[in-house]
Amino acid sequence: MNPSLLPSLAWFALVARHGSFTKAAAEMGVSRAALSQNLKALEKQLGTRLLYRTTRDMSLTEAGQHLLDSLAPSLAAIELALRDLDEANGVPSGVLRINTARVAARHYIDPHLSEFLARHPRVTLELLLDDGLSNILADGCDAGIRLGESLVEHMIAVPITPLLEMAVVGTPDYFARHGSPRTPADLVHHDCINYRYRAGGLHDWEFANPETGHEFTVEVKGRYLVNDDDGMLRAALRGIGLIQHIDVAVQDAIDEGRLVRVLRDWCPAFPGFYLYAPSREQMPLKLRAFLDFLIEKRDASASR
Repeated sequence: MNPSLLPSLAWFALVARHGSFTKAAAEMGVSRAALSQNLKALEKQLGTRLLYRTTRDMSLTEAGQHLLDSLAPSLAAIELALRDLDEANGVPSGVLRINTARVAARHYIDPHLSEFLARHPRVTLELLLDDGLSNILADGCDAGIRLGESLVEHMIAVPITPLLEMAVVGTPDYFARHGSPRTPADLVHHDCINYRYRAGGLHDWEFANPETGHEFTVEVKGRYLVNDDDGMLRAALRGIGLIQHIDVAVQDAIDEGRLVRVLRDWCPAFPGFYLYAPSREQMPLKLRAFLDFLIEKRDASASR
């Protein structure tokens, strides 16, 4: 075969994986126009159309899909060979794909992102934000980040945050108008903003009796439901009602006096976020570097 085709074939596979010229160009630090021209030249050399293009969308032709299916195993083998070479030299490298809950990304990855990438210049980090419990292997991810109480079976799991608590909060104005609940049973008299999971179910608020430790849930009622935790928080800040959220997500607003926490005695600590992966023994260096970095940040936070 013509060796000059190899770079263009790799670019084609990258564009197809992202389903977007813009995203593929951003990952590799090239212009969208240059990438598009490269793929057009490849199509001309092969004498067939590989991609359908519109101003907003891109999809594979039948020939393009067939080519991608044929290329994927070979490109994966090349990536593995290069990774093995780097790992033999002790250098983390390659694309690291992490499926993570949004709250975890926002509070435990984003603040330290530039530092991690600076330490490991040969690692490209791709975050898939997903609040469901996904199959990380089927999604092509190296690891996932979820709460300890919702981990996937048959995976190794390492805690990357301290213990967390659920916090019931509302604005000072809301409590001035409606009073404060003294026990979870009082929530029946309050507007509660609820979260709907991707699978369709609602989040039942979680509590434990401060005297007996008995854990229970409360099915709250309210006039606003949302499937985005940021949207839930924004609604609470506007005084629409109460929310129950992970404490780290609302702590800044509490510190600033924009939200007030209630029922704290009824919300005990629980396992925080864990990074889970298929195996510790064969963990790639890029994932080991990421895990060690998160543990370092966890321990630094605990010591403050």
